[in-house]
Amino acid sequence: MTSTKRPLRRGAALAGVLAIATLGLTACGSDDDGGSGGGSSPDDVQSALEAGGEITVWAWEPTLTQVVEDFETAYPNVTVNLVNAGTGNDQYTALSNAMEAGSGVPDVAQIEYYALGQYAIGETLTDLSSLGASELEGTYSTGPWNAVHAGADGIYGLPMDSGPMALFYNQDVFDEHGVEVPTTWDEYVEAARALHEADPNVYITSDMGDAGMTTSLIWQAGGQPYTVDGTDVGIDFSDAGSTRYAETWQQLIDEDLLAPVNGWTDEWYAGLSDGSIATLATGAWMPANFESGVPGAAGSWRVAPLPQWEEGAAASAENGGSSLAVPAASSKQELAYAFIEYANAGDGIQTRLDGGAFPATVTELESDAFLNTEFEYFGGQRANEIFAESAANVVDGWSYLPYQVYANSIFNDTAGQSYVSNTPLTQGLADWQQRSVDYGTEQGFTLTD
Repeated sequence: MTSTKRPLRRGAALAGVLAIATLGLTACGSDDDGGSGGGSSPDDVQSALEAGGEITVWAWEPTLTQVVEDFETAYPNVTVNLVNAGTGNDQYTALSNAMEAGSGVPDVAQIEYYALGQYAIGETLTDLSSLGASELEGTYSTGPWNAVHAGADGIYGLPMDSGPMALFYNQDVFDEHGVEVPTTWDEYVEAARALHEADPNVYITSDMGDAGMTTSLIWQAGGQPYTVDGTDVGIDFSDAGSTRYAETWQQLIDEDLLAPVNGWTDEWYAGLSDGSIATLATGAWMPANFESGVPGAAGSWRVAPLPQWEEGAAASAENGGSSLAVPAASSKQELAYAFIEYANAGDGIQTRLDGGAFPATVTELESDAFLNTEFEYFGGQRANEIFAESAANVVDGWSYLPYQVYANSIFNDTAGQSYVSNTPLTQGLADWQQRSVDYGTEQGFTLTD
């Protein structure tokens, strides 16, 4: 679940990700882009399951709790310690610090797709190919499957979900104030004005500056600010898609139409519960988080297609989505792989779907049972139909930086200043671009114009 959609705190994540990011070109120039399974095979994985043991899993995704219980029931000789070490960058900070210290590294870690490449390039993840991952070709939809690859043939995680975007909205709030649910981003700005005028305590959404949300909406607008070809990297936030996003979002900032609340905080959950935050544009992995984090608003929320930059269009983008990966420092790689295969390619898939997760597996995405699922939380709506259509309409050609974790960690010190000062968002994005260019150059990447 990817939160890219997690709170990004100034400076807090920088020290942690730096240790991983600075390994970049060492790994780029090597023949082995990451840790390996040590020559292990699927037979070794089965033997590890039979022998049993104890593994530690770091993950924040709520449906994994039931997956762990079911896995331990199926394999009573195995104990899984499920630890929430924080969401998104908070976990990456802890994970990177443990990797740097050489102790306390988990056997399995949830890593969002945007961050996976940076860990793989730093040679800190296990290549799962020989353990059985190479046999899963065709199991997953193209986007998530491509996202877990690095180098020529390396597979550094198994896709857990994907994040095609949709608009979650509080129907009760829109109905109360007689405001139409927006279908374009221009209408979204108008709806923000209407809701806030009707009730100054109601905001269209919350935003204090979020790198993941920013890049996702630029992606949907057709922007391609990042170009990556091996160690050649280009960064340009002056392209048409980036500019259109910035000009639209600037209106929401200038008119104080965004709730000044960080995501994934108690205040944010409270806003989603009481209707003061009226919409959330995010990935299809979100329903499980609504059910667990906003139970009191069940029946009030609905799902709609993502607003469009052009009327009548059907463009979408990914927002988040995660893999489960095995750190190279784990001494129990075979048993760790057995767990992630169960969770992401075995019986755990249905368990997670039952808990409201969104799949990355082709069979589930195309099944009538999945598409016809009625979400009680969303008033019986068949929300998966909207999510699946969004997945089919994700704009092609998007790339993340090979040091995106670092880039996201400096977002609030650059583009994020536009939310707390008079810095125009276009200038904030330019500042983010320059800092990212400078860092890439320092690390030995070739930054192109």
